[in-house]
Amino acid sequence: MKKPLFIPFVAVAAVSFLLGPAAPSAKAIKPFFDEFQAVYLKPDSTDKKDKEFAVAIEKVKCNVCHEGKSKKDRNIYGMALDLMLDKKADKDDKDKIRLALETVATIKSDPAKADAPTFGQLLAQRKLPGGEPKKDVEDGAGQ
Repeated sequence: MKKPLFIPFVAVAAVSFLLGPAAPSAKAIKPFFDEFQAVYLKPDSTDKKDKEFAVAIEKVKCNVCHEGKSKKDRNIYGMALDLMLDKKADKDDKDKIRLALETVATIKSDPAKADAPTFGQLLAQRKLPGGEPKKDVEDGAGQ
């Protein structure tokens, strides 16, 4: 039997409910980006893919989660994190930020596709979880 496609989003909503009341938008703020880097980047690695991934993350910066020029515009990865984090209440809560990153890592990157990798699988493959940014934000213009 095929699983309904909405299950990953129900899971995110359930975790969000457990972590706290409905949160306002999670804007691109330094503590969120710092924790993302702490979890997913390997600064001491000599592996070429790890180094290239670090360069890619530094290039896109906040566009790991956002797209376009407005910080209100999020890619699918950013939308999933937005359900769990509040920019004001959670900016100093490293444990909550890491829990949100871990939880979102288990969600399929494309809920419409049964064989889509999870965000965590994409990150393990050293790929941007929200996909490649649009051309106008590759240079960090969305900052």
